[in-house]
Amino acid sequence: MITYEDPNFHYRVAFNQETGVYIRTSVLDKNNQQTDLEAFRGSYPHLLDVGIMGHCKHGLSGKCLQSGVQCYQSGDTKQMPHMTFDNFKQLIDESKGKTFQIALGGRGDPDQHPDFLKMIKYAKENNVVPNFTTSGYGLDLSILPQVKKYCGAVAVSHYRSVYTTRAIQGFLSHGIKTNIHFVLSRDSIDEAIDWIENKKIPKGINRVIFLLHKPVGRGSMANVLAFNDPKVKHFYNLFNQEENCLMAGFDTCTAPALIHFAPKIAQSSYDTCEAGRFSAYVTPDFKLLPCSFDGEEYYGVDLNEYSIGEAFNSGLFDTFRSRFLQVELTENSENKRSESICYTCDHQSLCMQGCPLMKSIVLCDDLQQELSRKELV
Repeated sequence: MITYEDPNFHYRVAFNQETGVYIRTSVLDKNNQQTDLEAFRGSYPHLLDVGIMGHCKHGLSGKCLQSGVQCYQSGDTKQMPHMTFDNFKQLIDESKGKTFQIALGGRGDPDQHPDFLKMIKYAKENNVVPNFTTSGYGLDLSILPQVKKYCGAVAVSHYRSVYTTRAIQGFLSHGIKTNIHFVLSRDSIDEAIDWIENKKIPKGINRVIFLLHKPVGRGSMANVLAFNDPKVKHFYNLFNQEENCLMAGFDTCTAPALIHFAPKIAQSSYDTCEAGRFSAYVTPDFKLLPCSFDGEEYYGVDLNEYSIGEAFNSGLFDTFRSRFLQVELTENSENKRSESICYTCDHQSLCMQGCPLMKSIVLCDDLQQELSRKELV
């Protein structure tokens, strides 16, 4: 068990390296007693999403399209070098004792990185638990004993393929905690409903994690879920049943939908977007972003010039964090907080207006109607 007390924002964190359980207290008073105030951010990211892959293995980008997955990293068009081991080592050296987990990814499957085994070994030896997501395409099953030794968990992207099934079976046969990442879109919503209603999640899987489709990179706007789609309501309604909650998990982008459609879920279990607050993304060319979905790298800070701590506490990151505290429905600089429906909503503190980068994916009827009205002005 690792414990940490934030020196600036006065709360405590505990992380169990074996189970992955992460607990964060509310803000502490001068007597070190918990208050009713939830911590808004940390001094340093507790989770780092690390894009070690700069380009796809030859052929994988085509596999994405064949499987119905629209790569938000634009793996078929963007090509850059992979992250170097020296940069990765620098990242771990600075982060140990403050960052508890890293999620390896990037523009391709991280297990295809030439230094993958060195990276997961170095992270674990420095008390930073590595996890990674893979399609399974080209996965070398001979490395799985080392994955078991060094990694906390893995996720297999649902590519509807032989190599996906092979990867899942390989991980499970080695006793590795395995999740499935399922991208939830207009094209896949029927399949997602079928999986839950008819209990089609593969035996042995820890959870199916449903990730909202985003209109970033190769992701099309046409595939974004709509709040008023009856299928969307039906899907999320399924999680008012406790047995279904035990089968699944969701990315934090989903919080508004769960609040509206699955009210029987305990509100204490909600976790809204942590980008730039308790997590951040490192690009293959060593920039820090609040979130990997900042495709234009508008909020990027070069880690060749600044430390992670300096970048995380920079003015750019402060600007990003301010988007959780205001709703920018237009470019009109005269927009005032009082004009937004979110500040009269009982759930504002739970979802913080949803995604600060893409309001189009926020599954909230009130916000979508407000956006539509503003577009007509």
